[in-house]
Amino acid sequence: MSNGQPRPAFYVAVLLVVLGLVGLALWRYGAIGPKQTTGQFTADELAKMKTGAEAPDNSGITTVKEYNFVPSARLPEVKGISSYTPMADRTVRFAINVWAGWSPIIYANNGFKPGKLWKTPGGRDFKVELVLIDDPIAMRDAYAAGNIHIGWATLDMVPLFLEGLRKDSRVMPRIYQQVDWSNGGDGIVVRENIKTMADLRGKTVVLAQNSPSHFFILNALINAGVQPSEVNFKFTQDAFQAAAAFNADKSISGCVSWAPDIYNLEKARGNRMLVTTSTANKLIADIWFARADFAKDNPDVVEGITRGIFDAMIDLKTQEAKQRVAKLMAAGYSIPETDTLGMLGDAHSTNYAENRDFFLNQNNPTSFERTWNTAYFLYKRINAVTQQTPFDQVMDFSVIQKLGAEPKYASQKNEYDIQFAPASAGAVKGEKDEILTKTVVIHFFPNSWDLNKKITRNQDGKEVEELYDPNVAFVVEEIGKLAGQYGAARIVVEGHTDGSMKASVPKSLVQELSLNRANAVKEAILRKFPSLQPNQFSTAGMGWDRPADASDPENNAKNRRVEIKVYPAEATPAAK
Repeated sequence: MSNGQPRPAFYVAVLLVVLGLVGLALWRYGAIGPKQTTGQFTADELAKMKTGAEAPDNSGITTVKEYNFVPSARLPEVKGISSYTPMADRTVRFAINVWAGWSPIIYANNGFKPGKLWKTPGGRDFKVELVLIDDPIAMRDAYAAGNIHIGWATLDMVPLFLEGLRKDSRVMPRIYQQVDWSNGGDGIVVRENIKTMADLRGKTVVLAQNSPSHFFILNALINAGVQPSEVNFKFTQDAFQAAAAFNADKSISGCVSWAPDIYNLEKARGNRMLVTTSTANKLIADIWFARADFAKDNPDVVEGITRGIFDAMIDLKTQEAKQRVAKLMAAGYSIPETDTLGMLGDAHSTNYAENRDFFLNQNNPTSFERTWNTAYFLYKRINAVTQQTPFDQVMDFSVIQKLGAEPKYASQKNEYDIQFAPASAGAVKGEKDEILTKTVVIHFFPNSWDLNKKITRNQDGKEVEELYDPNVAFVVEEIGKLAGQYGAARIVVEGHTDGSMKASVPKSLVQELSLNRANAVKEAILRKFPSLQPNQFSTAGMGWDRPADASDPENNAKNRRVEIKVYPAEATPAAK
């Protein structure tokens, strides 16, 4: 210091300090220096935000990708001499149960008795006798014995039948046509304190074993993360007895049954409807199947029946035809005509276009193949089946494929699409309780929402590039199937982050990252299943507010995840 004034070196030092602080500030905010990768979006990630989280799909956008194999090349050879009871007066014995979905064939046949003449494609006459056998075991046994030529089932039931049928190639089922989706005909009724599927953990549920009811609740429980062993199942002989047991015993928390009983139970004080197949509207598919030896001997009859059912579906669009079939069903089922008329809404008859989508479209999240595999997955969990029979050992789409050459069928459109209006996740969640929550863990790379993020690892001295989470494709498949099965439900995709940068980065930044993760999952689902509607999905970014496990909140890998919530929706069917 000189004469009380700082020396020049002092000013130089002060200037250097000021410049250093400014430089540090600019570096902290990313204006200068190397780009930071922790807690901030990289340039690569920002670019992906604009262009999408996944690589371009060179196969293009299409809702349909059909099988290209010939069914006869996959179906098992029929060995031995045909063993079914020959058709008397060329009359096919076709088993049905008390169910609205059979209305087209009842209408086409003008009742249950073999009176009306059906035509094969070649013009030969044949008749159909509809045989009412409600008990599936009795029906299976009559089918195996050859006393009936064609059996009824929901697709999920057929794997159970195969346990006893697969040893004889002559009785192996050949499935040619889907007649309907259950559309409110099946439901799960619970006590008022049960809000979601997860609340059934530790509770008692009554239902008919190895039935569509069993498939329905197993599927819902597994998707909600509840193991079947965590629920006390009480079995009855049929769905109607299950409803009666639930009504009589207040210690039972839930019941899976059929209309109209489920709706009567819902009206009782203290009960509520948890979910029906009007929401899970592409879960239970009713089909018919022919014995393999009968189908081999009579392919023209099989085609004639398929055509007749499709044509009756068109006729039944008029109120006059509905009144007529209600009268025929009342006579055959021995129940009041007013009841059979009311039953018609419990099933959605699946027209030609919907059958083609079901049998042939590999991009359909609720296709024959996926429904088949889901049934095996669920029944294996409870040891109800042994070995799995591949779907193409029973599925025969040859007739469906052939009819596609005729404009009468080829011009038909899918009439079972549900139209959703856009809705925010907050609005969806604010209206009703969720039916179930499916937690799926995608191991996101820190700061990334790229589902196909690749990293490089050193393996045996070599640099190997691999997916950060190789299970992503499986997870997307599972969510897509769930969204398809609950085709009339709202699906909310919630994204989450870990909390490793708490107090270091703005909360808004973390919420944005979690929202990007939810949107990336939604986009991947829609890319894999283009037939799903974007408006069915809503997304939300939850940030770090809700760790996956409250007892282990610092488990960062586990917290970087998405959750899928299924909500009932007020949806409007597409115009017919």
